[in-house]
Amino acid sequence: MNGKRGKIVKAARSILEFLKINGVRYMFGIPAGSVNAIFDELYEMTEITPVVTKHEGAASYMAAAYAKYSSQLSVVIGCSGPGGTNLVTGAANALREHLPVLFLTGAVPVNTMGLNASQELDASPIFAPVTKYSVIVKDASSVLAEVNKACQIAISGVPGPVHVALPIDVQHAQTELTAELQSLLSMKTLTRTPMEPDQQMIDHVVAALLERKDGCILAGQGVRGSVDQLLELADLLHWPILVTPQAKGYLPDDHPLLVGIFGFAGHTAASDFIANEQGKEAILIVGSSLGETATSNYNAKLVHERLAIQLDFDETVFNRKYAVDFPVLGDISISLSRIIDGLKKRLKETPQVLSVAVAEAAVAAERLTEAATPTNIEQADGTTPFFTKQVLQRLQQELPEQTRYTIDIGEFMSYVIHDMRTVSEDSYSINVHFGAMGSGIGSAIGSKLAEPDRPVVCITGDGCFFMHGMEILTAKEYGLPILFVVMNNARLGMVYHGHSLQFKRTHSSFEQTETNISQMAQAMGIPGCRISSFADWQPDTISKLLAYGGPAIVEIALVDNNTPPMGDRVKFLSSFGK
Repeated sequence: MNGKRGKIVKAARSILEFLKINGVRYMFGIPAGSVNAIFDELYEMTEITPVVTKHEGAASYMAAAYAKYSSQLSVVIGCSGPGGTNLVTGAANALREHLPVLFLTGAVPVNTMGLNASQELDASPIFAPVTKYSVIVKDASSVLAEVNKACQIAISGVPGPVHVALPIDVQHAQTELTAELQSLLSMKTLTRTPMEPDQQMIDHVVAALLERKDGCILAGQGVRGSVDQLLELADLLHWPILVTPQAKGYLPDDHPLLVGIFGFAGHTAASDFIANEQGKEAILIVGSSLGETATSNYNAKLVHERLAIQLDFDETVFNRKYAVDFPVLGDISISLSRIIDGLKKRLKETPQVLSVAVAEAAVAAERLTEAATPTNIEQADGTTPFFTKQVLQRLQQELPEQTRYTIDIGEFMSYVIHDMRTVSEDSYSINVHFGAMGSGIGSAIGSKLAEPDRPVVCITGDGCFFMHGMEILTAKEYGLPILFVVMNNARLGMVYHGHSLQFKRTHSSFEQTETNISQMAQAMGIPGCRISSFADWQPDTISKLLAYGGPAIVEIALVDNNTPPMGDRVKFLSSFGK
């Protein structure tokens, strides 16, 4: 032995150095005693900005959105005990969305574990069901290796959240870095290896597609980043396209093969397409796990007597509810490209192969206009009804085309899905599948930090705002120009309508005393306005708030007793208790 020692570094510092070298620029969360070593080290590391939020749950939604729109690992931090438990919902949400988020939580000192220490909680098993990997590190010499392992798991294969719990004394401890560990601090190591599909399976799919006279495509949220390939394949086959609610905003409304949204708050044209068994020979499912909201409550006709081909990078989605004839496992963009290449090769060899199929598919794919034609929001007398649908349509008319909308959970969400237009790429962030109220508010902040030049508008409700609305202060403190639109009907609107449709009655507790949210915002130094009718909505109302340079509030005060387009969801819930 030469006696040469490795570099000595504080464990907390090694974590931050590792994250910095791998491109992490923000750490979302709330400081506290059990994570103070990490926050103290941030004084000397200006490359990573702590985004101090008002609630750990909101921090987790910010981190998830940042991971989604920056296409890289993001980090969220909370203290031991309640800070950690506040993060669990966000971890479950990130798992459902396949987003690589590192959840760091503090823990009590190792020698006080089991002694009822302040804020003591064994968080590792709590995070285990909602992450890809969850561990507590009790030895400072293992910290960097475990953080690296967790992050590699987060980005590999099917991306997802991971959790590392760090006792206070372990964070503060000095540790000697081996040559292997030092190498982790010298170069970027977090790179995901694409998942290649099996070529034999691709060949089988190409042959099967060529044998079908007609078919259709169901596109889920997994098509994000692969829209061009999807549309090229659809044009090649001339197959109609249906999209799930989660995939709203990825495909342009004016594409001639787009039928509409199928599933929760979807379009009649899409429902009729499946009900009438159009495109009856095959269905190509691209990037959808075929969950409840994407399948209109597990509609059996979706794959009834159709050849089912499913493309996904998550093998657990295959044959989960629907039998799949050809499961294609791999990154969707690669799988689509391989299928397109295979079809083009076969068509070049035998150009007549698809001629009959295309001719017949063209008839089935005639433009169905409900999903793409703007609704005339004026009545015969020339007045405009002040209801949710019309408000959202007018709002969109006055916002930049490149706006990204982060949509919260509530009655308004179904109108967004059903009635708002897709006029730019990747323009909606909709949390239909997990449905965490208030997540749209944090998502707006994460999205804006990831893509500062893109306009961001959060559409939320009073119920969601009362959960996480104080994050408008976070947006103010970090100078983020986000427009928060609060649909205030002084009740839990989706619950109200759901109970009205299912039980023919509602409980008085679903409603609440009306609160002027715009005045709350103004008390925090955030400009806003309250709109109770279209008479309040001046031509420059929105433009003035957009020009402010920081967060602003538009409060829409209305009670809409029209039934939202969510009937299939109610039918599903009504099927129980019979």
